[in-house]
Amino acid sequence: MSRGFAALAAAAVLAGLTGCGGDDPASDDSTSDGPATTTSAPVGSSSAAPPKGQGALGDVRVRAADLDLDLDSPVDVAFRPGSTSLLVAERGGTVREAVARGDGFRLADEPVLDISERVGSTESERGLLGLAVAPDGDRLYLSYTEAGDGNSRIDEFTLSGRDGSLRADPDSARNLVGIDQPFANHNGGSLRFGPDGMLWAGFGDGGAADDPDGRAQDRSTRLGKILRLDPSRDDSVPADNPFVDGGGEPLIWATGLRNPWRLSFDPATGDLWIGDVGQNEWEEVDVLRAAEGAGRGANLGWDLFEGTARFGSPDPADGAASAGPFTAPVYVYSHDDGCSVTGGVVARDPRIPALDGAYLFGDFCTPGVRAIRVDGTKVVDRADLGPDVASVVSFGQGPDGRIYVVSLDGGITRLDPA
Repeated sequence: MSRGFAALAAAAVLAGLTGCGGDDPASDDSTSDGPATTTSAPVGSSSAAPPKGQGALGDVRVRAADLDLDLDSPVDVAFRPGSTSLLVAERGGTVREAVARGDGFRLADEPVLDISERVGSTESERGLLGLAVAPDGDRLYLSYTEAGDGNSRIDEFTLSGRDGSLRADPDSARNLVGIDQPFANHNGGSLRFGPDGMLWAGFGDGGAADDPDGRAQDRSTRLGKILRLDPSRDDSVPADNPFVDGGGEPLIWATGLRNPWRLSFDPATGDLWIGDVGQNEWEEVDVLRAAEGAGRGANLGWDLFEGTARFGSPDPADGAASAGPFTAPVYVYSHDDGCSVTGGVVARDPRIPALDGAYLFGDFCTPGVRAIRVDGTKVVDRADLGPDVASVVSFGQGPDGRIYVVSLDGGITRLDPA
């Protein structure tokens, strides 16, 4: 994102990891026109009554359980199928294992993998940015910027061992994606496996401000896109991606993103949820419904739109991609209520049934966890759930449905019923 990675020296670093407009030259570039299908009231305000049988999100109470792990700038979490251990990516290039112990976790003595030499710099928005584990549990995938030039990579590593001694072999590295990065910011880095068994990845528009070269609308580049990969193929290209027969780069699934900072799939419906970091005025949440093709070939609008507002300084690439149609965000909020969205997860934790089906997310600049409930394209309820977790950079979901919130300050918090 473009809003701070570490809670080091507040303002300067806050413009870093998440890709919000704060690290970009400021300008007043938005107008009020845009798709009318999106709710844009601030999080925490009241809304329409919740769906029948579901309580109001504002009445839900959760408790923050600090896992008390000694971590260095954690940025993402994942679980290995069949395992109770939590895998944690540290921004500097280390993957750690948090081993389940009773109702908590302990950090394993040895790392699962250390690629800090490959990562190199963690300045600006660089570093190890995301991880995912294959559905069979035998391979680990990392998204990071590489030492020297800061270009983006997705690498695969074999993963083996038992809980408490999980190891990924550094010599087994296989590169799936390489992307030249023209600037140091907007690197994205989200990785998640979908219900289709494919690996989905989010990359930002290449950085600077205002997408100066129109990359998000350019189907010939992987920047500003959601990619869909089939790791079982030598070229990683799924046969049913929208542009395999021409019209765009074959790994592209969706276009028109500024800096997708965390994507996830609803385990009940397969819907894809995306938090896309804004430029000057608006943060947005997008959902691509599985029942409607999961957004195959969708254009989410940047840099013609920021959220639902027409962007005043668009510079899209030539071609059909810029003509739409555009998929509007399901929710936007202004920079009066935050500065850099952190995409989250759809709650499916049986311990907190009142949250079932709600989308939980955060904002890097504003402590806490937010929730929205969506009916079709309309937000029907929203609330600030607390707890007071600062510098939120990621969310994870355990095999039992439990939700984990990652703070770049070094902590991981589990949401429990109050």
